Amino acid sequence: MKGICTRITLFAIGLLLLCAEDSFAQFSLSAEIRPRAEYRDGFKTVLAESSSPAFFVEQRSRLNADYRADRLRLRMSLQDVRIWGSTNQIYKTDPSLLNLYEAYGEYSLTPRLAVRVGRQELDYDNARFLGNLDWAQQGRSHDAVRLMYADTTGFAVHVGGAFNQNAGFEPAKLADTYYTSTDNYKTMQYVWLHKTWGDAKLSGLLFNDGRQRAADSTVFFRQTYGLVGERKAGPVLLGGELYYQGGKDPSGKTVSAYLAALKATFATRLTPLTVGVDYLSGSDANDTRNKAFVPLYGTNHAFYGLMDYFYVGNNHGQAGRTAGLADVYLKTSFKLTEKSNLLAQVHHFESAATVYDPEAGGKLSSRLGEEIDLVYSLNVSPEFNLKAGYSQLYATESMEALKGKSGSGVNQWGWLMLTFKPVLFKQ
Repeated sequence: MKGICTRITLFAIGLLLLCAEDSFAQFSLSAEIRPRAEYRDGFKTVLAESSSPAFFVEQRSRLNADYRADRLRLRMSLQDVRIWGSTNQIYKTDPSLLNLYEAYGEYSLTPRLAVRVGRQELDYDNARFLGNLDWAQQGRSHDAVRLMYADTTGFAVHVGGAFNQNAGFEPAKLADTYYTSTDNYKTMQYVWLHKTWGDAKLSGLLFNDGRQRAADSTVFFRQTYGLVGERKAGPVLLGGELYYQGGKDPSGKTVSAYLAALKATFATRLTPLTVGVDYLSGSDANDTRNKAFVPLYGTNHAFYGLMDYFYVGNNHGQAGRTAGLADVYLKTSFKLTEKSNLLAQVHHFESAATVYDPEAGGKLSSRLGEEIDLVYSLNVSPEFNLKAGYSQLYATESMEALKGKSGSGVNQWGWLMLTFKPVLFKQ
């Protein structure tokens, strides 16, 4: 199956290349090779004293083809994600992820209005709620259609939607639309509006997410309303976000949750300093409603600490409830040379919901711990970048209770990533 997928993709890229002979067409072929070595000694969750650290190398490889002609644009991105050593040196089966990360067509109906259909990234504003998840080797893309409008005054509006169904039905599928996926919407619709005024910008989002319950096929809809704003006031850049979630969660429980975030970036002689706080509501034991805000499709690695203890494919809560989070942080980036910089950030984490002692049953402190993140980046050339990172997190007893395990207290994570992104052909 993977061989067929590869041949179809290469054949399609070949057709795009032939079409590019048209003097009015533009065609580019680019690649990305991105291996990343990771040492995990308490990454995502506290490492139990009886466990040993993990070490592995994961690699992403992409081949991207872009074609433009008059009002038409096509993009295809072939992706392979694998762990080094996951196959023998001589093999006939391959457990790696090989797929089309993006495959869409776009047509400009007018100079300001275009429609895009197919597999595509949805990446808006700071990627808090809708992001391409680029840190993860597999990334995130949606099978969707969207209408995009933008004018010369700084105003833009996007309207999109999707309807998902299981594979393997056609041509036998003649009735019903039950969708068995456990981590995706059955259907969604959204509207994103954006306006820029000089040193200020504001975005609004309405996202309707429909998920199907396995027991009786009922589709429950959860709505997310968001505002994201930014304004420069002299030497200070101010930013704020406010989100509210309502409707029903996938189990049919009423949702009433919110996220609030504030930050300020100060220009200094040495380096810019950003101070901020993120607050995501959580559910307590006596709550009759689901009060836990979920940043469903965001690039959560960019927030809440780089060690991914919160909202990145892992739980932090008790008795099936998400505890929420208060994150107070300080971030900066030092320019070391013309080609290199050092990112540094410190996070202080508190639980938004009550934390209970799993043994004694009493209440624990809301303090979850502190994390320090360091990332060194070097642009060796326009086509080659090197990044190295080290993070350390001190986890309290309350953090261990939310993670459901006891650890050694200090958790660490180190990594090294090389990114090669050459343009192979451009016309």
